[in-house]
Amino acid sequence: MNKYKIDHLVDEIVKELTSPENKHSRSIDNRVPIGVSGRHCHLTEESFATLFGNRCLSKKGNLLQPGQFAANETVTIAGPKGSIEHVRVLGPFREQIQVEVSITDSIKLGLTAPIRESGNVEDSSPFTMIGPKGSIYVEKGLIVAQAHIHMSPDDASRFHVQDGMFVRIKMVNKLRPLTFEQVKVRVSPNYVLEMHIDTDEANAANVRSGDFGELILSGEFQ
Repeated sequence: MNKYKIDHLVDEIVKELTSPENKHSRSIDNRVPIGVSGRHCHLTEESFATLFGNRCLSKKGNLLQPGQFAANETVTIAGPKGSIEHVRVLGPFREQIQVEVSITDSIKLGLTAPIRESGNVEDSSPFTMIGPKGSIYVEKGLIVAQAHIHMSPDDASRFHVQDGMFVRIKMVNKLRPLTFEQVKVRVSPNYVLEMHIDTDEANAANVRSGDFGELILSGEFQ
């Protein structure tokens, strides 16, 4: 193949990759479904027994992530300035207590919940948890969950990302085209593709569960 034909072929490829139609298709390929997480809690088996008088966590419905489910049971979370009732318990049981709220919830309780990755409760806010059979003062465990994306290794390969990386997510929303920065990627064979944000973040972006965002790597933002 002569140089003219090679240059012509390169020009055609560049035109195809930069065409509006192709940009749209790449945008569709980069879409991530959004899951809005309302306030909820994770309990140990022992804490559940104290709060409910038994060890039988009952399932209300499955969540998207395999093995995770919403329970029928709810608790009340209390702080120095107020309380929030009907905080949903999620299963299965965990090794430590964790309650995830929004910043608005934290203000209502009169507490300062740090923005943390799920599972990191060190030096987080104390609170009181109340159930139908008892109550517990928890010295640490109240957090605002950092926005993050669950994805499988195949998804990570497709998006060209790795576990622990941070990406941007641009909401596919013409009314409020908001972009979330510092969204952490979490990769596991047990995960299904989904970005988790809290209710404050969802309201700010005018999005609901089932909407989509576009994943953007560093240097790609326009």
